[in-house]
Amino acid sequence: MKSIKEIVSQEPIFLHEWKDQESVLTDFDGEQWNDKSDKKVSRDVNILFASYGNEVFWDGAAFVLFEKEGKLYEVSGKHCSCYGLEGQWEPEEVVLKELENRLVNGVLGEDDYSSGNKFKEELCRFLGVEYKLNSD
Repeated sequence: MKSIKEIVSQEPIFLHEWKDQESVLTDFDGEQWNDKSDKKVSRDVNILFASYGNEVFWDGAAFVLFEKEGKLYEVSGKHCSCYGLEGQWEPEEVVLKELENRLVNGVLGEDDYSSGNKFKEELCRFLGVEYKLNSD
């Protein structure tokens, strides 16, 4: 597994529906159920890895890994036909060993209900973690 310093020094990865940091943050802007809100997500983050699968028009799933002040955080979100990702920017601090465990022993980034947001292989490569599928 790479160190935080190595991870932060890499080019960021934006998969599927996202092309850059601003496209990620814009999708999370606003308040859930009220897409006319002007509530903005803080731009004071360093997005390292972001994937947003929207394979089926009416639903989608998102995963974001970012760094702020030397710590890693993740954000997950989902949307359906009723609402988007707005209001779901709720960062949780994540430790690299925990993330590695979820990739090696769990199904992070490979689950079938992720609406086309399978990103496990790319995240493993980005973090320098062994890639293997665990779901049936």
